[in-house]
Amino acid sequence: MQQLLEQLQTKLNEVKMGGGAKRIQSEHAKGKLTARERIEYLIDPQTDFLEIGAFAADGMYEEEGGCPSAGVVTGIGYVSGRMCVIVANDATVKAGAWFPMTAKKNLRAQEVAMENRLPIIYLVDSAGVFLPMQNEIFPDKEHFGRQFRNNAKMSAMGIVQVAAIMGSCVAGGAYLPIMSDEALIVDQTGSIFLAGSYLVKAAIGENVDNETLGGATTHCEISGVTDNKYANDQKCLDAIKQIFSTLGENPKAGFDRIESKAPAISPEKLLEIFPQDRVKPYDMLEILAGLVDGGELQEYKKDYGKTLICATARIDGWAVGIIANQRKIVKTAKGEMQMGGVIYSDSADKAARFIMNCNQRKIPLVFIQDVSGFMVGSKAEHRGIIKDGAKMVNAMANSVVPKFTVVVGNSYGAGNYAMCGKAYDPRLIISWPTAQMAVMSGASAAKTLLQIKVSSLKKSGKTITEEEESQLLEEITNKYNEELSPYYAAARLWVDGVIDPRETRKTISMGIEAANHSPITERFNVGVIQT
Repeated sequence: MQQLLEQLQTKLNEVKMGGGAKRIQSEHAKGKLTARERIEYLIDPQTDFLEIGAFAADGMYEEEGGCPSAGVVTGIGYVSGRMCVIVANDATVKAGAWFPMTAKKNLRAQEVAMENRLPIIYLVDSAGVFLPMQNEIFPDKEHFGRQFRNNAKMSAMGIVQVAAIMGSCVAGGAYLPIMSDEALIVDQTGSIFLAGSYLVKAAIGENVDNETLGGATTHCEISGVTDNKYANDQKCLDAIKQIFSTLGENPKAGFDRIESKAPAISPEKLLEIFPQDRVKPYDMLEILAGLVDGGELQEYKKDYGKTLICATARIDGWAVGIIANQRKIVKTAKGEMQMGGVIYSDSADKAARFIMNCNQRKIPLVFIQDVSGFMVGSKAEHRGIIKDGAKMVNAMANSVVPKFTVVVGNSYGAGNYAMCGKAYDPRLIISWPTAQMAVMSGASAAKTLLQIKVSSLKKSGKTITEEEESQLLEEITNKYNEELSPYYAAARLWVDGVIDPRETRKTISMGIEAANHSPITERFNVGVIQT
């Protein structure tokens, strides 16, 4: 675990350097702060910034020189005591240009703001769409243009949006700050226009410099496009703080919270308990003792459907309903042995009812994933595993209380779905460095893929030796294991981040605090339940 945590910290340190030391120096030479420096200056002292998507685009776009953190920093923080979403373009990464993952990450940040009804701050400093990849970012529903649609929708929802133009803001990207409630601009370094001076020259033959075309003076004194200009980054950020200090209170969801208590075991002990061996059984209740206040759990149907733990508890004072995979082997009342990490008919049935109860009681749901999937075989099929699994998925998918997912170990196949994977709209989904996410385990998948490959070779009249088959298996296993990595998932925003297990309580707590800003208005309805 210590090696995994060191790897996590090393990768985080690399990401936080953005485009590298030289690019950071270049921004400083222009009198500008970097994206992360802007956020640090903006948020309240001694408060947490919950970063979302730090590893977005990790290992991607290598042929273009890479795109650390997808060239944009996003997350939840506190400004003048108000919780908000912050989006800051990183000009040290390809001048803040938008890659396909940049768009996906920006949309995820807007989604967080919309779901939780949090005000959002845009710190704009971007050269616009990365033209060599425009076909992957420009026209589709979840591409670049969707952010402006979200601008309009958030405005209609009454969600406060404040934008600061702190560098380049060109072409279609110019609509994002101007569709916000307030648009501020930094003098001399900020500029905004639909087309820069070179394009204007090419299009209509006009000779004009960028400052005259779209600088702070132009837009604050002539066009009225922006509201006010500021001498430097700091003064502009101070103005945002002032705006946020005047925001009125909005209705809350009313999730229950009392004074927080420390968990029953220390965070350090939590690291020791979790086994590194992927197939080694362990008692999930011991992990939960390190996550919930005082280690206190009120289990639901404790002696039934034991491969899923369903319990109410508190995390940092917040009342939560927990659904967690039990990883030790359990025995039913009839003496049948059940494998840990597997969802059986009885456990799926129990979880569905528990989810419905939590919706009835207005308690947020926390899913702790270490799941191998649903039970297979004739006995499971005859007991109606598909029906009971569908019941659990139905209840979970239709939940109106906020859901949070922590992947601590395996996250395989339909188990990922039933335990509230990304497809089921968790407000936050995070993973530990020990997580693995795929259709099936590496060993199972590699053997299956090998059989397909060998069969294909035989059909084409080729035969391979045992040695060649072993080499092929190793190649397939290595490729598949790379795709199992939590960083592979984080790079594609299948999870919002990879975190130190000791940060789990804080992350969930901030997530629930964010969700508490959004009152539940939809009635819980599972439709046709699979009885």
